[in-house]
Amino acid sequence: MLTVKEHAKKTLTLAYPVMIGQVGMIMMGVVDSIMVGKLGAAPLAAAALGNSLFMIILIIGLGVSYAVTPLVAIAVGADKISDSGIIFKQSVIVNAVLSIILLILTFLGSDLIKYLNQPVQVAQQAVSYTRILGYSIIPVMIFQTYKQFIEGFGVMQPAMVVTLLANLINGGFNWLLIYGKFGLPMMALNGAGWATFASRLFMGIVIMYYVMKAKKFKEFDVRFNFPKLNFRIIRKILDLGIPSAFQYIFEVGAFSSAVIIVGWLGTKQLAAHQIAINLASISFMMTLGISSAGAIRVANAVGKQDIKEVRKAGFTAIVLGELLMASCGIIFIIFRNFLPSLYISDPTVISYASTLLIIAAIFQISDGTQAVGIGILRGLTDVRIPTLITFIAYWVIALPSGYLLGFTFHLNVVGVWIGLLLGLTSSATMLTLRFNKRSRHLITV
Repeated sequence: MLTVKEHAKKTLTLAYPVMIGQVGMIMMGVVDSIMVGKLGAAPLAAAALGNSLFMIILIIGLGVSYAVTPLVAIAVGADKISDSGIIFKQSVIVNAVLSIILLILTFLGSDLIKYLNQPVQVAQQAVSYTRILGYSIIPVMIFQTYKQFIEGFGVMQPAMVVTLLANLINGGFNWLLIYGKFGLPMMALNGAGWATFASRLFMGIVIMYYVMKAKKFKEFDVRFNFPKLNFRIIRKILDLGIPSAFQYIFEVGAFSSAVIIVGWLGTKQLAAHQIAINLASISFMMTLGISSAGAIRVANAVGKQDIKEVRKAGFTAIVLGELLMASCGIIFIIFRNFLPSLYISDPTVISYASTLLIIAAIFQISDGTQAVGIGILRGLTDVRIPTLITFIAYWVIALPSGYLLGFTFHLNVVGVWIGLLLGLTSSATMLTLRFNKRSRHLITV
């Protein structure tokens, strides 16, 4: 039996490549925002709006793809390695079909932007930007198919390396296309969209090539082809993946709706919101590394049918997530005036963003706890009640209270963010209690 210290070490060993990779993913958005911000508040606000709406759609695919890792990890823990290959092949079918559906939804959904009562200039730029982002769904889902499969075996470094390299491609294409360098047309915000597509295409191709060539996975047929349907495995993936997708839809949807609400307050408030949420997303994405590692550690223990190890693995991950986010909160407070200045020079936007970073610092521990809580519960294959929890936390508590504080009590954008704080804290509390209860019993999969 492992000690808590040994659990922490194993969790961090799995977590750090994912943390770096997740920061790499969010840094693409940070770089986009910084480079687009040089064009003014309107393009930056349009980027916030387009990215928020696009993520509501993309998160469906990401949530479903996340189901593969705990299923593979449970098979590994139970010493049923051959089942992993079957899970992978069926995930290829699920993710390929889903990517086409999501691409169509992106194009249809982009037409709704003009009905969201946003400033005309912001809405016009956001529509074309969102449609360009839609093309990146297919390579993203290819990347996720292979990434989640190998992470079920605890192989985390390849996705990290690919993501870091993709940042170089994204930054380079941003510079070329946003500003129109080397004779290329100046595409402004649309250029950032095409740069994102290029970087994600690179990610999908490279991770697929790596897994197909790696000796560790030679025993599995890891080609991207369409095998015979196995409805039992497909149902397992969907039973775990669809509720996982809705968990993220409820959370991301709430934050995206907050973007729309803040947009009603004005362009400068929306630009400030984009800066603050962009910075808060960096710490959140780092914590997702611990969440992923916790899910794998818990799932391995489930495969071994060891309740004590399940609970140690889960609670160790929660504490690690809280310590990480507390550190990030301190950084936000100390550098609250400096960090927004990296994005934009407008003093009004910087002032708003500085205030929002104080609230972001306060909700860091709650955000980290709920992020890890969702992961370790997924390791238990417990997703339905957590899905209900996320709905209550964000749509019953966070958004209504944010609107009430922002408009009825005239707290402006600060009121909206206090509502998000209340939602995150509620989610963290309920998910932790759920894991404490659910982990006391053996799980059969």
